[in-house]
Amino acid sequence: MKALLDDIQAVVASQFNQTITPTLTRPDSQFGDYSTNIAMQLAGKLQQNPRQIAELVAAELRQTGNYDDITVAGPGFINVCLKPAALLAAINQLPAKPYHAKKIVFEYSCPNAFKELHTGHLYQTIYGDIVSRLLELGGANLQRTSFGGDVGLHVAKCVWGMVKELGGANPSALENVSSDVFERARWISKCYVTGASAYEADESAKIEIDNLNKTIYQFHSKNNNTRQLVATQPDYETDAIQESVNQTGLEKIYWQTRQWSLDYFTEFYNMIEVVNMPYYAESQTAPVGLAIVKEQLTKGNLEESDGAVVFRGDETKHLHTRVFVTRQGLPTYETKDIGVIWLEKQDYNFEHRYLLTGNDQKDYMRVVFAAAETFRPELAGKMTHLTNGTVRFADGKKMSSRLGNVSRAADVIELVRQRVAEMIEDEALIETVTLGAIKYAFARYKLGGDINFNINETVSLQGNSGPYLQYAHARAQRILEKATQPGVDLMAELDEVYDEDRALVYKLGEYHEVLDKSIASLEPHYICNYLFELAQEFNRYYEANQVIGHARQTHRARLVAVYAKILKQGLNLLGIAAPNNM
Repeated sequence: MKALLDDIQAVVASQFNQTITPTLTRPDSQFGDYSTNIAMQLAGKLQQNPRQIAELVAAELRQTGNYDDITVAGPGFINVCLKPAALLAAINQLPAKPYHAKKIVFEYSCPNAFKELHTGHLYQTIYGDIVSRLLELGGANLQRTSFGGDVGLHVAKCVWGMVKELGGANPSALENVSSDVFERARWISKCYVTGASAYEADESAKIEIDNLNKTIYQFHSKNNNTRQLVATQPDYETDAIQESVNQTGLEKIYWQTRQWSLDYFTEFYNMIEVVNMPYYAESQTAPVGLAIVKEQLTKGNLEESDGAVVFRGDETKHLHTRVFVTRQGLPTYETKDIGVIWLEKQDYNFEHRYLLTGNDQKDYMRVVFAAAETFRPELAGKMTHLTNGTVRFADGKKMSSRLGNVSRAADVIELVRQRVAEMIEDEALIETVTLGAIKYAFARYKLGGDINFNINETVSLQGNSGPYLQYAHARAQRILEKATQPGVDLMAELDEVYDEDRALVYKLGEYHEVLDKSIASLEPHYICNYLFELAQEFNRYYEANQVIGHARQTHRARLVAVYAKILKQGLNLLGIAAPNNM
């Protein structure tokens, strides 16, 4: 709490001639509203007894008259009870703006064309959307972006599989594939599995696919007719490909199914209700990256090795050597990643760039960032790599798209949707509760660790889940409906705190502190924990205190309204709708 911090700092400056930032914590309610170990912070510097320091600080704080009670405990902890007015003021305090007006690019989701989105993409897309909301709430001038492969070996495997599935390079046969974007994506995924399996099992198929990989790169060089997927044109539906009269059947298959993939991304983002973001395709970033590689090779920042171009690592800095251009002259992921960094800098002139990927990309991205900072020193310290663990299910398995047993994002959503339909009578709420369940299940985990996706916990109306909090909000709204009276404004600000209100008011005032912590660390699990604790605190209050028909009905209903408002704001920040009825 800022006022308490200011008072402590003023006492420390006047009594000890020290400038220090006090540490405040929220202790058990029996000890007070806030506790500080400022005496222990000062003891080492002053070479004095911390208990004596604490007694002096406490005495000075009492003189301000700003607090109900101040006590000293243990070796020198100072416990403070706030006045009711301060408790109420905390409810309306706004979160800090640590990113005020800062130009930030946040790259996440990053699906590859010619593949279905799996559970990892579902997690990263939802988590990235929530973190984006935190950045914006923190004042950032934010641009969301995504990046993925529409060229490369995985594409060659997929197109090779398509040719086998269609009985030849016959683009007219694509008319027999479903017009549904999700069914098309499933068919594309099936073709990829066919090509990936052949690549490993059949040497002749491997040679064909390797040659096809080079050919697909040539499609982009030859036609130069793909839309440059930059931020000014985020709608995939406008990505019309102008066919050249001399396109081969293979080219037509490639361009058409590439567009199917982009259409699928759009529909998927719409389905889970997240912001559609500009998509940088590898076909766009590869030429940019190759030009940079050529330039840096002449500068000595890259070197040739056995016909390839490599960035020589430094093992003392945990940087291993990586290939940027293969012996066949093809750009690697590293070169394409350099290209997207350059394009994002060009398009948005970012002051800081965040990237979200899986934990398995840590070492790889460490090298890419080191290379980028070597090539362009002004980028040093301006890029942050966030990583997440693996989404695991009840059996602990991790799925593989290469083997064809991947857990498709759409299947996970459908599974949750079916379970929600079994417990929600109102069909109009099924989609709202389904998305609330999934988003909360992902947001409640601290970033970095594995995510245990338990379907029973995810859809529960009784535990720490999205549906439970959605129900809690609906329940509060029902109370407010019953409390509504002509001429009475239930949304008016609270102006009093009774003894029975104190615990709930105190918890409501914690919201801005939780937001500050979440915004600063870009970790939404703090918000999840808080909302669950807030709902439990409200339940204790409501069980012990009658609202409807009580002499203080208006006051208590206004307290319910504040609770519902904060619950809704917190859920919305997680991308979750807060229904009024459930």
